[in-house]
Amino acid sequence: MELPDIHDIEQAHERIRKVIHRTPVMTCRGIDSICGVSIFFKCENFQKVGAFKFRGASNAVLSMKNEEIAGGVATHSSGNHAAALALAASQRGVPSYIVMPRTAPAIKKAAVEAYGGIITFCEPTLEARESTLNQVVEQTGAAFIHPYNNPLVIAGQGTASLELLQDVPGLDAVIAPVGGGGLLSGTTICAKSLKPDIHVIGAEPAMADDAMRSLREGRIIPSLNPSTIADGLLTSLGSITFAILSSHNTTILTASEENIVRAMRLIWERMKIIAEPSSAVALAIILEHSRYFRENFSRVGIIISGGNVDLQNLPFPLVK
Repeated sequence: MELPDIHDIEQAHERIRKVIHRTPVMTCRGIDSICGVSIFFKCENFQKVGAFKFRGASNAVLSMKNEEIAGGVATHSSGNHAAALALAASQRGVPSYIVMPRTAPAIKKAAVEAYGGIITFCEPTLEARESTLNQVVEQTGAAFIHPYNNPLVIAGQGTASLELLQDVPGLDAVIAPVGGGGLLSGTTICAKSLKPDIHVIGAEPAMADDAMRSLREGRIIPSLNPSTIADGLLTSLGSITFAILSSHNTTILTASEENIVRAMRLIWERMKIIAEPSSAVALAIILEHSRYFRENFSRVGIIISGGNVDLQNLPFPLVK
């Protein structure tokens, strides 16, 4: 199995730079004072489809030959990758077939439909996603683009960190949320290649900590019935992402549901931008492990992975 490297990320950036947004890096003195470190937020909530996922989906779709995607593209996703692939496919002029759990947030279902994706719903388990996807691929002949366990997707996701490190020199650490591990894998490859002494840290909900347990035990531990507000971080590591994170001994820290909501609210209130719970986990681990960060780092980059929130179900009443 050939793993992507920094050259793949640089090539991906050149390939997709005309179709993506180069998202801004923002700071907030109020949040810095609370956390005790200087934080630089790479705002992928301003990316097309409202999430970093458009980078990986675009790189995958633009890398494929016409005959490879003559039948369209297909994937399974709880939302952001689904919307990203639907838009990338529509820009290339091919259909997209999306398998989504029936429990996916309404805003993400609507986004997929708006970008032209053809949705098939399934039960909210990995087994149901994969079996339903196999049926769709067999019926349509579409090419499967995995939401994270795909070298082209991982290379595309790594371009967010490439831009961050170009725009903000001198970072001590970079934090990215981890679900399936595509973003964290791309971040790890990029950051460690460009700055070997930088710390790369994955942020994971304590109620869905399968990535942390997988790296600790040296084998992929499936995510079984996770219960977290961070709906984009419910999936397990894949073979490729596990191999990348294991080879780099990537650190993963977890955060409580209360701190995830607290972090989300801080971003909304102090920065006046919308961040979804999954992206707020990156700030939440600083809140939860404040002493560790204050004692070890001074300049920390955070990837705000997305801003797609169901406004009818905001969690803020949970935290005063």
